Amino acid sequence: MEWLEKFNKVFESKIRLGLMSVLVVNDALSFNELKELLQLTDGNLASHLKALEETKYIEFQKQFLGRKPLTTYKATEVGHKAFTDHLQVLENMIRQNL
Repeated sequence: MEWLEKFNKVFESKIRLGLMSVLVVNDALSFNELKELLQLTDGNLASHLKALEETKYIEFQKQFLGRKPLTTYKATEVGHKAFTDHLQVLENMIRQNL
């Protein structure tokens, strides 16, 4: 099946799919916002964020709010395109199987 070759393996994980879903529709979200929104543990979230960083699909910014560290994440242009392309593959797959 032709669509299977275009299937992005990075998004096989429902957590990464969820992360990209919320990051492409928001300018940026903090680690804690992502953790709460997706109901993940610190370790689980951190490992999936790292995987998306390594593919250059997301980027992060570290700063301080007063004395508290704040890390925010956002989808890159590369990540946005990869996610949009992946959704298109899924949509095509569904249409072919109707």
